[in-house]
Amino acid sequence: MLSGSPSAGRSTRLALAVAFSLVGPFGASPAIAQASGGFVEKADSTAIRTVWTAAQIQAFLPARGRFTFPQPYNTQGIRLTNSTDCDGADCLTPLSAASGRNINNHRGSDTMLIFLGLRGAGPTLFSYNKVTDEVVKLGSLFDPSSPLAAQTGEGWYFSATQPTKLYVSDGGAALLRYDVQARALETVFDVTARFGSDKAVSQMHSSDDDNVHSATLSDLASHAVLGCLAYREDSRQFSYYPATGSFDECQVDRSGRWLLIKENVDGAGGEDNRIIDLQTGSETLLLDRDGAAGPSDNGYGYMVAGDQLDGAPRAVRVWGFGGSPLPGTVVYHDAYVGTAGLGHLTHSNAQPGLAPSQQYACGGDATTTVAPRANEIVCFRLDGSLDALVVTQVMTDLNAAGGGNGDLKQPRGSLDVTGRYFIWTSNMGGRRSDAFIVKVPAERLTGVSSPEASSDAAPPDVPRPQPATASALPGPRPRSPGAGPAVSFPDPLQLPVATTLQVPLTAAYNLLNVPAKAAGSF
Repeated sequence: MLSGSPSAGRSTRLALAVAFSLVGPFGASPAIAQASGGFVEKADSTAIRTVWTAAQIQAFLPARGRFTFPQPYNTQGIRLTNSTDCDGADCLTPLSAASGRNINNHRGSDTMLIFLGLRGAGPTLFSYNKVTDEVVKLGSLFDPSSPLAAQTGEGWYFSATQPTKLYVSDGGAALLRYDVQARALETVFDVTARFGSDKAVSQMHSSDDDNVHSATLSDLASHAVLGCLAYREDSRQFSYYPATGSFDECQVDRSGRWLLIKENVDGAGGEDNRIIDLQTGSETLLLDRDGAAGPSDNGYGYMVAGDQLDGAPRAVRVWGFGGSPLPGTVVYHDAYVGTAGLGHLTHSNAQPGLAPSQQYACGGDATTTVAPRANEIVCFRLDGSLDALVVTQVMTDLNAAGGGNGDLKQPRGSLDVTGRYFIWTSNMGGRRSDAFIVKVPAERLTGVSSPEASSDAAPPDVPRPQPATASALPGPRPRSPGAGPAVSFPDPLQLPVATTLQVPLTAAYNLLNVPAKAAGSF
């Protein structure tokens, strides 16, 4: 049995309790300063900025805490880790895919929580005070005797709503939710009863209200991928979609209504996209040749995705779910061909009830190619304006030893829920990797000039949205004055509780009623 607090870890529990008392309650202070720096250029700008050397980077980095990136960026950064966290070794594990969350929902609070994987120490919790800029290493998330203490944290993510809840897995049959403050575990779902004891789940994702979850189902022994499942927590129901081709992953969108499955359906070319409406069971196929997503992240009823086959170099599109054909607006591209693009894309700041054209996403890749915005963190509006906010450099040298081999060196950055903070890892041109946050001056893109966006002022305990009936779904949202090209998406409200009358039991959509397990049982 997994346990969040075995008796053997009394000292660890005490240390973490003391640390939480030091960071104080999750209360808000009005004195959080607006992010500064950054600059906007058009996507076709050919300006190239010189990449910093390892010596230049070390000259402006502190041991830990806040600093300012040099000109022309002038943005504020936060160093989270240093060599003392790893006894001088290169122990920081890469961040999960950009759709994950290493930062908690800190809206309405002075303090944010960050979890990082440290080889040898296991998943470790840090805090950052947004008022004082102080970084505190709170300690290991689990006592040494817990099986979860040996995990890397790959694929784990914070809830978008509940400030202290972290989704975790031990590579087995269950998705677990862990309260990092109370140090208590609960089972979200376990596939054993329905799919058998020889199955495992991975690549989990959750809707922003914590009600709908998706995962890849595989054979425990052979690791062969079997398909994708979605689980609705309030009705305790699974939906299962067997793999039809070479399977990559699946992701529920932030509303919980749409399921994106990435696999090679037609056996030709590259990876295709199956888009499932979990409310109706209908499916839309987006083939690779028509622009199927490569790197992507989901919003509410849409995805932000790389499209390497578009005429524009390294284009990024916004694909609205539910249309026929799907609307796909180009919202970013590189200046010319032969470049690396933005790599991992992150839209963890997606907001319900706000048109995509009023929102933004970010990305950033490490590359040896000299090109405009290469090796930089870049954010862009989702309105087709092709405005690009250049935030800072990723500070990663692919020829340096730090960070591991190949793709492990990549920043794999992600935004927090407010969109005001971007976290990534960097080897700083040296032999080890550390974690950093940069404050995103989003007002340069959005025009919002208040001290932090309104999304950061909302209280953390937001009530869960209630399921809507199909008849309650409104029409397209009105376009705001001054917005970019209009893109109409279906309203991404939560799907109603599915029944066998609403959803046919077919091979493509199998609704499986599964009894809930008591919280904490595994």
